[in-house]
Amino acid sequence: MSKAKIKKAVLAYSGGLDTSIIVPWLRENYGCEVVCFCADIGQGEELSGLEAKSKASGASKFVLMDLRREFVTDFLFPLLQSGAVYEGKYLLGTSIARPLIAKWQVRVAEAEAAEAVVHGCTGKGNDQVRFELTYKALNPALKVIAPWREWEIRSREDALAYADAHRVPVTATLRSIYSRDRNLWHLSHEGGPLEDPAQPPDEAMYQWTVSPEQAPEQGQEVTIGFQQGVPFSLDQQTLPPVELVEALNTLGARHAIGRVDLVENRLVGMKSRGVYETPGGTILSAAHRELESLCLDRDVAHYKEHVALDYAELVYYGKWFTTLREALQAFIFETQKTVTGHVRLKLCKGTIQVIGRESKESLYREDFATFGQDAVYNQRDAEGFVNLFGLPMKVRAMREQSESGRTRYAAAAPLEIQRD
Repeated sequence: MSKAKIKKAVLAYSGGLDTSIIVPWLRENYGCEVVCFCADIGQGEELSGLEAKSKASGASKFVLMDLRREFVTDFLFPLLQSGAVYEGKYLLGTSIARPLIAKWQVRVAEAEAAEAVVHGCTGKGNDQVRFELTYKALNPALKVIAPWREWEIRSREDALAYADAHRVPVTATLRSIYSRDRNLWHLSHEGGPLEDPAQPPDEAMYQWTVSPEQAPEQGQEVTIGFQQGVPFSLDQQTLPPVELVEALNTLGARHAIGRVDLVENRLVGMKSRGVYETPGGTILSAAHRELESLCLDRDVAHYKEHVALDYAELVYYGKWFTTLREALQAFIFETQKTVTGHVRLKLCKGTIQVIGRESKESLYREDFATFGQDAVYNQRDAEGFVNLFGLPMKVRAMREQSESGRTRYAAAAPLEIQRD
């Protein structure tokens, strides 16, 4: 099948197996110039040597942008404030990064006068949706090329063979064939042995966190400060956003915090298994949740739980640049105006224990909550409250008694009690 004429395309490039082989594939199949764009969102040493590697694969240009601060302040911290967790476990580390990468890929494409943007996502996964929805929101005129939906490569084994035939250097092997994604928030593992959900993850697979058995026996106490729901300090020391997340990642990894083994429901309709390491994010989420317990009233806290579920799905589905996400974000920001204070945690062998929380905005007052005599709460008032609160139940029970002589919950036979 003939390909549409493309003069220049910008590839979201990670240097991993998939994007490495896409460069020669694009040149062979589209005959186009390929610009490799890489976003630094905390991959660390994985970024080393990527420019030379991309050029050796046939790219005409390599663009690396340091987006770590934007990632933390404009994506991770708003996500943290939302309390969003997908399917009860996943802290959305990969999901939240894709709109940021795609945003700047589009900008690079516009600056380079490219006609197309390219991603290395498979046709079975969620990432293809996350990238392409962002393309549509930011510049729908760009052509989208998704090689996994076009080429004959159908497995990582095929991809490795293609890389070997085209002399593209890759780190993946048939023996260690995990698909990984790393950024400041998490490290994910998929594929290979993990495709059997009955099998436990191999300890050698983990690259960030130690096992609970290897973690220090004594554990460690930490104090995290928040200003309007945004973390700003660790153990009373103010840190810039990126450095704060990095410091908590180091602490959490040392104490085996943040490992998650999850069988999740993908957007495309199938289930997949992923293992995630999110040390700093897990600590921050626990601390933020505890501070909210002090500072949010019941109605807001409970409604925010509903919003968090919707927000998590929006992020997971790639709908970051949507009116609904922005509207929910406005609500979330409003709820965070009083979420200021400090939370003390103890990290020990994979667990997080909350040992203290304090805030000048706290709605908890000992003189209000005490069971002793006080000037705020008159316990006699509770009788009227209970009567009104239970009135619908009482009315229904009275109607049932008048119709059948007993309520629907009454026992079928009277209870017989033996007497001495």
